[in-house]
Amino acid sequence: MKPLTVRMARWSARHPWRAIVGWLVFVVLCLGIGSAVGTHSATTADYRVGEAGRAETMAAEGHLERRSTEQVLISSRSGPLDHSAAEAAARDLTARMRGLPEVAGVADPLLSGDRRILMVEVALRGEERDAKDKVGALVEQTRAVGTAYPELLLEETGSPSISKGVDQQRGDDLALSEEITLPITLITLLVVFGSVTMAGVPLLLALSSIAAAVGLSMVASHLSPDAGVGTNVILMIGLAVGVDYTLFYLKREREERARSGGRLSPEALVELAAATSGRAVVVSGLAVVASTATLYLAADVIFSSLATGTIVVVLVAVASSLTALPALLVKLGQRQERRVRRRAERGKPARRVRNDGGGRVWAALLRPASRHPLTTLCVSVLALLALVTPLAGLKITEMSRDTHSRDIPAMRVYDRLNAAFPDHRVTHQVVVRADAARAGEVTSALHELARRAGDDPLFAGASRIRTSADRRISTLELKVPYLGNSDQAYDSLDHLRKDYLPATVGRVPGTEFGVSGDVARYADYPAHQNSKLPWVLGALLLVTFAMTTYAFRSVVLGLIGVGLNLLSAAAALGLLVLVFQGSWAEGLLDFHSTGSIGSRVPLFLFVILFGLSMDYQVFVVSRIREAVLAGVPTRQAVLDGIRRSASVVTSAAVVMTTVFVSFVFLHIIEMKQIGFVLAAAVLLDAFIVRIMILPSAMLLLGDASWWPGRAAVRAAAASAETSDGRPMIDVR
Repeated sequence: MKPLTVRMARWSARHPWRAIVGWLVFVVLCLGIGSAVGTHSATTADYRVGEAGRAETMAAEGHLERRSTEQVLISSRSGPLDHSAAEAAARDLTARMRGLPEVAGVADPLLSGDRRILMVEVALRGEERDAKDKVGALVEQTRAVGTAYPELLLEETGSPSISKGVDQQRGDDLALSEEITLPITLITLLVVFGSVTMAGVPLLLALSSIAAAVGLSMVASHLSPDAGVGTNVILMIGLAVGVDYTLFYLKREREERARSGGRLSPEALVELAAATSGRAVVVSGLAVVASTATLYLAADVIFSSLATGTIVVVLVAVASSLTALPALLVKLGQRQERRVRRRAERGKPARRVRNDGGGRVWAALLRPASRHPLTTLCVSVLALLALVTPLAGLKITEMSRDTHSRDIPAMRVYDRLNAAFPDHRVTHQVVVRADAARAGEVTSALHELARRAGDDPLFAGASRIRTSADRRISTLELKVPYLGNSDQAYDSLDHLRKDYLPATVGRVPGTEFGVSGDVARYADYPAHQNSKLPWVLGALLLVTFAMTTYAFRSVVLGLIGVGLNLLSAAAALGLLVLVFQGSWAEGLLDFHSTGSIGSRVPLFLFVILFGLSMDYQVFVVSRIREAVLAGVPTRQAVLDGIRRSASVVTSAAVVMTTVFVSFVFLHIIEMKQIGFVLAAAVLLDAFIVRIMILPSAMLLLGDASWWPGRAAVRAAAASAETSDGRPMIDVR
């Protein structure tokens, strides 16, 4: 039985137009079905974790959840504020806002301490996640009042308008990323292949895979809700792996064509490429899928959304390289044969097909590992360990609203709001659930809590106590005059949770209580993630070991793969800490340091990098194992395999790095960090791990690299000898 990759390639090669048209139909169907079913976006409840999440659930049960609010600031365009005009504008604005179906209520206007700004706060109806879609109607009314009072400046901010601004900025950033990535990727492929046609094939297949994945992700969102990051990850990972998988296949097809001297048909060349690189693509694709699936163990809607997008686009990219790519290669090969015949008929010599099977550059790069493997191994490992050392100062925080780019207009207004109304910077919501019979005791305890907080300089006042209709749920809001990402804001949360609540509400029998709010969310999310981290990393290491061991029938290579992936990921994360936790690179990379790393970045790095590193691991070691099965001694197989695969690994790394670096130009700090760390990790993996450390380790181990399959490898190599003593390639 031929491997599945070979059977699929043979069918596509024999029916190229069916395969090509079938692929296009598949892409169109994916987009059509996805558009028809739409995207099921995550709801507010999907984001709830930790104590903050439990408190929000209790508040929602009593219909006492905090509503999304917008703040409109009314100030003078020049000179002191005309209070009578400002109050008239506020009355006009209030009447307009109350007439909107999106609005739940409008608070009385509030004058700032310096009497220069009048604020009108508007509460929106519905879920918090849907508020950004409703804010447009409020902005229109704000603009209309501003037009009616030209001497006044009306500016609007709030979580909904900030979220809308972030979404718009993200869309603009993605467009910029595409403008940067696509031309550079095309240029890189032109350098690799020297042909516009051959360079266009990987790019077109990657883009079509992304289009199909976008449609399929809409369908998948009805099983795993989309958190709004699916398109980002599909574009980033899809372009990287889509081009890589096609590149692996194309380079092998060209190598076999050069080796055969033009004697093999396009169909035969495609089968050879499918039997070797095609198998590597399938194994590496499944490895990415398996490793990414461990993100579901984080029990977090954002990670689940990232995992779904990555898995869908990787599977689609693998499918395109097994179906449409062989068909395209056959058609291009047939066209090349016609050109050769025409040149022959005209008496012109056939153009020589370049063999990409290694050159002087890669021989020079491999010289340290081949001549001094122990020294090369030690120096390379020590260099990566030096990059790991900054991890000792790693500080992980949830990237809050205060970290958004000030290029968003609503964020600039938000800064003015915080300066003019410090009491509105942070609000903690205390939620208590108890039997209705104890409602009076709960109310008394909450009053005592408000009194104690009133004596604490970390707090700035309390709201009235609200109780649900069934008298089971009660809430109290406490204001904090500090920014949400400040130490004082976190200290106020600690005082509330550890001291004031246990001493007041905690003394009422049978109560369940919790604290929610922005600061509580920022504190609880990293804590929730840290609790899941051991499970995710444990599963990730186990999956990586199992996939590598199965792919190469070697426990030793499985252990090496896990160790090298850990080393390169840790080194990249250390480099991220060095760059982003300090301020020295702010001007270079256009960011404002928060002194911390986004809470989602490390876990996302480890999971995605472990999967992507399997691309190089599978491709390189497959070439080595192929040579060993053909009867080549392990030492020579290692050097030849890495030299032959070095150019394609480097080209793939350049493409991946280009894609990831383009995300460094985005405004969202967490996306900057993800783009930077993935680019750094890919470069370290391709140029240090695969060219220095891996060959050195395998040269030192020799035949022990294949344990416990050494006997099987030797037997396979012996059986691969033909009757006249020439080795055959075993492509099973």
